[in-house]
Amino acid sequence: MFGLVFFGALILAVIWWKQSDRKKQAAAPLPANIPGILEQEVAYYRSLPENDRPRFITEVEDFLRETRITPVGTEITDADRILVAASAVIPIFGFPEWHYSNLTDVLIYNDSFDQEFDTKSRDRNILGMVGSGVMNHKMILSKQALREGFSNKTDKHNTAIHEFVHLLDKADGAVDGVPEALLSKQYSLPWLKLIHRKIQEIKEDESDINPYGATSQTEFFAVAAEYFFERPALLKSKHPKLYEMLEKIFKQAPPTRISGSKQ
Repeated sequence: MFGLVFFGALILAVIWWKQSDRKKQAAAPLPANIPGILEQEVAYYRSLPENDRPRFITEVEDFLRETRITPVGTEITDADRILVAASAVIPIFGFPEWHYSNLTDVLIYNDSFDQEFDTKSRDRNILGMVGSGVMNHKMILSKQALREGFSNKTDKHNTAIHEFVHLLDKADGAVDGVPEALLSKQYSLPWLKLIHRKIQEIKEDESDINPYGATSQTEFFAVAAEYFFERPALLKSKHPKLYEMLEKIFKQAPPTRISGSKQ
């Protein structure tokens, strides 16, 4: 019996050591002036009520402490790290205390890549990817796409938010466009019906939603989420039912853009 108890304690100690070691590896000095960079670069943050900003900053800091962000064949700045963290926090801001248990690393490539992560291939057309298999718990992002997602204030695209939404979708064990970890069960069927109707509208060229969203339920969810967080007022105007359902999924209404910016 003593041997079994000792063996069990040893296993628990190893598990604890590995988790502790991962946290130590992930830990890095926090970038300086996080509030200032968020204010300058992230419209979502600028539009938050003053009393919500401290929590957003705290969640950005927590993400940076828990997640390694590593450049591959390029260089990144503190602002890039903060943009990655902001991309992670935005879709889960309606869920205080949420942590991405299915992510340990974000790898930053300079630009697009292919399925084999080759940045020089003629077929490189991928700007972001959530890894699987040996790349499980990892995300790959193009640095150029990361920056473009926040610098272009009038489009409906944000590659990093798109990929973090895939992670949220994956939290229930299946990447299928139905985020059961976020969505109340009674809304699952209405959500699926809405997805199929909106995909059909895209295919019939009767929608302003990114055509990539018509490739699958999974991609529709991520594309619609980009639109929701990037151009909330426009989505609410053009697709009120979709906007209403995304409000339910993300438990938030994205803040209106700052005065003078386009919706």
